[in-house]
Amino acid sequence: MNRTLLVQATLVVAVLAAVFFAARHFARRPPDESVPPPKTGAREPGRGFVLPGSRPGCGHLPEIRFYHPAWDAQMGLLLANGGPRATEGSLMCGHGVNLKLIREDDPGKTREALIAFARELKSGAAQPTQGAAFVTVRGDVSATFLKSLNDALRRLGPEYTARVVGAAGSSRGEDQLLGSPEWQRKPAAAKGALVAGVPRESDWNVAQKWLGDNGLCNNPDEKTWDPGCLNWAAAPDSVAAAEKYVANHCENRPVVQNGRRTGVRKRVCVEGVATSTPGGLLAARKRGGLVTLVSTREYSAQVPGVILGIDKWMKDNRPIVEGLLQALFEGGDAVKINPAALRRAAEISAAVYGDDGEPGAGPDFWEKYSSAQTERDKLGLLVQLGGSSVDNLADNLLLFGLAPGSANLFAATYTAFGDVVQRQYPDLLPSYDPVEEILDTSYLQAVAARMPSTSATVAAAETPTFSAGEPVRNVVSRRAWNIGFETGRATFTPGAERQMRQLLRDLLVANAAAVEVHGHAEGAGSPEAGARLSGERAFAVKQWLERQSPANFPEGRVRVFAHGRQNPVTSPVEIVIGTAGAS
Repeated sequence: MNRTLLVQATLVVAVLAAVFFAARHFARRPPDESVPPPKTGAREPGRGFVLPGSRPGCGHLPEIRFYHPAWDAQMGLLLANGGPRATEGSLMCGHGVNLKLIREDDPGKTREALIAFARELKSGAAQPTQGAAFVTVRGDVSATFLKSLNDALRRLGPEYTARVVGAAGSSRGEDQLLGSPEWQRKPAAAKGALVAGVPRESDWNVAQKWLGDNGLCNNPDEKTWDPGCLNWAAAPDSVAAAEKYVANHCENRPVVQNGRRTGVRKRVCVEGVATSTPGGLLAARKRGGLVTLVSTREYSAQVPGVILGIDKWMKDNRPIVEGLLQALFEGGDAVKINPAALRRAAEISAAVYGDDGEPGAGPDFWEKYSSAQTERDKLGLLVQLGGSSVDNLADNLLLFGLAPGSANLFAATYTAFGDVVQRQYPDLLPSYDPVEEILDTSYLQAVAARMPSTSATVAAAETPTFSAGEPVRNVVSRRAWNIGFETGRATFTPGAERQMRQLLRDLLVANAAAVEVHGHAEGAGSPEAGARLSGERAFAVKQWLERQSPANFPEGRVRVFAHGRQNPVTSPVEIVIGTAGAS
């Protein structure tokens, strides 16, 4: 062979060898998996996000267990982890967290998991192998949950109590009260109705706030019937609640008035349901006839998915806590901005949760109902279904009152619904811990100090926008408030502070609702003077709210109306909230 042919043969062999080894290299990588970036932990959220792989990752790190319910508000968390266990190329591994996600829908078992973890920690284990380091709890039930939990944990020592450190996402419509169209037009028509729901859970709480906002009462006894209040057919879960409505479930109950039995019995049937998305779908498709009276679309601060952990362990493992939060926030940004990230999160949700959303729907269900949908039921009525939001850093800062001009929305929710349970079930919850004792935002603040606040790959906080030119047409509630004013003036009396604080808290929970303040004037005088005084009183309420929390009462949210001495009400101020003009 001459030299030229030898060189050519050598080149051919080299090329073939390169092709062979390249083929073997790429054959080992599953075709649906992205190539991990060269630097562990170097991540660009949002549009530049690299989808995590499916192979296990960072197994050399201690396993951190996280108990959570089936809920699409956690899509950012699931995406950040890449699957039930932290995967190769995932945000969690990139931030040094070998996270294991464990689905648990039973709050009692979630509570026991934290207690088991704390007990092993107390015995001397630096990284307990039992129970859970973190859990997710819905914000509106957190006062009851934490009181029961921390009463048990304090037996181990004050440093073993549980604290809230952040939030994974929020309900934005999926938790709702479905009832007769007549109740929508006239809430008082719901008196004496029997509604199916899970007592003291989020859907039930939506109904409780709707009742309070409309000045209606609730019968806390699930075995009796009160003709002047809303009554409950207890169900073990939200789907079972919807099944009671579909089956036209009826019961023969003792009649009570003012809490006392009358000796009479009455047959009553389920006329409405408090439920979440799967239950709402079932009720709409199998029977229909109900409309959405109110949901967490309006009560947008009611149901954040807050993250809890044991105080001592979190202080001893601050880098893990901060790493988990940062990975979660970056995952949230990706889901908000990148459609491919949302789809992968839906696929992971289907793998983790199974067919709990809708049998056979798989990822399509989780992707579709992560945003609010309006559909027609079996009878042709429009009903709202679905709607959740993953949370990023900006959402967390706004939720916990750390954004400029914001109030602590979580604190408002925690207190509002803690008071509801304490008032109606004093034996179950005679007291609950102040929010300052169960909240630690130091981890969130540390992450905020190093994460970018603005970027093409970082989503802004989800805040409603309002148009002051549109009146509130889709009214959720109308209620008179006994706010004290000095006679003939628009100046608050010293005793008005308590009522104003309660009004502020209620409107913070209903953070996405537009607000109308209707002012009225008392006594005699000219129509012009009455109109001026009523307008000044309504404007005083508006100004006070906006001063307390400019971020939560932006331009256009609060509208003022003056009625003078016409259409008198029992109080100088009437508050109307609804959805027109808000998005």
